[in-house]
Amino acid sequence: MACAKLLFGFLFKLVLLVFVLHHPANAQGLKVGFYAKTCPKAEAIVKKIMVETLKVAPPLSGPLNRMHFHDCFVRGCDGSLLLNSSTGQPEKNAVPNLSIRGFQIIDKIKTALEKQCPGVVSCADILAIVARDAVVLTDGPFWEVETGRRDGKVSSITDALSNLLPPFANITVLKTAFASKGLSVKDLVVLSGAHSIGMSQCAAFSNRLYNFTGKGDTDPTLDSEYIEKLKLKCKLGDQTSRVEMDPGSFKTFDVSYYTLISKRRGLFQSDAALLDDSETKAYVLSHANAKVGTSSFFKDFGVSMVNMGRIGVLTGTEGEIRKVCTKVN
Repeated sequence: MACAKLLFGFLFKLVLLVFVLHHPANAQGLKVGFYAKTCPKAEAIVKKIMVETLKVAPPLSGPLNRMHFHDCFVRGCDGSLLLNSSTGQPEKNAVPNLSIRGFQIIDKIKTALEKQCPGVVSCADILAIVARDAVVLTDGPFWEVETGRRDGKVSSITDALSNLLPPFANITVLKTAFASKGLSVKDLVVLSGAHSIGMSQCAAFSNRLYNFTGKGDTDPTLDSEYIEKLKLKCKLGDQTSRVEMDPGSFKTFDVSYYTLISKRRGLFQSDAALLDDSETKAYVLSHANAKVGTSSFFKDFGVSMVNMGRIGVLTGTEGEIRKVCTKVN
């Protein structure tokens, strides 16, 4: 009996050890409150600057939130999106990143953090915290951000072009890309909800309005009335004008994005594609009503953002803590 108890105790500890070692956050060295002792005011500093920023420039909420996504899907969440390059070919110069704005806000936050606690907070973690605050400050959900990432030293336009998803991606491409990053189909449809805030340049969807198949036609999956409204804002050949991704609600993080998709008014082909898969379609339809879907979407979004924030992170002695986010030390 004594031997059996000892054996059971050993096996229990072994199982517990295996769980701890394989728990994603623990294995990657990320945790909530990573800077609690080394830079306790870090998140408060980020929030202060974000409040000041969005008070005068509300449209920056979208691109500041999406920076984290655009960073994580290329070389992992390592701040490589922020780097400049001596060859002039960094990630930020890739076509999918040309619509990203607000880099100067990240620089401002980094400067403030370096003044408060030099060489402590990574640029990669700044992007993760900023993404959360951009959502919270547009009436979206709060979630605890895991921190402890370190910064990468490489930024390549080629990597960005081969990893970032185009607005015309179909559901197969979307699911494959997310799976390759260790994310689920649910993560895909939930994180797509970030399109609830922000704007897009006409270039990202104008083919749906004027030349969908190369014959001067429109996309049949896009609501015809919506097409006419979009044409008023994006004239033929206009590549740079900006349009709300979530018309009438682009400054507020909510479920109206799913309502629009259910009515065939998703701005991008990648939005419309969510109706082409049974799992993603079910999620869209079940969250198209604010009274029914808001609470579960808010909870899901925080979970999926944490999942995304674990992609390919550098921790421990890997990488570095950049003094300036645009260049390696």
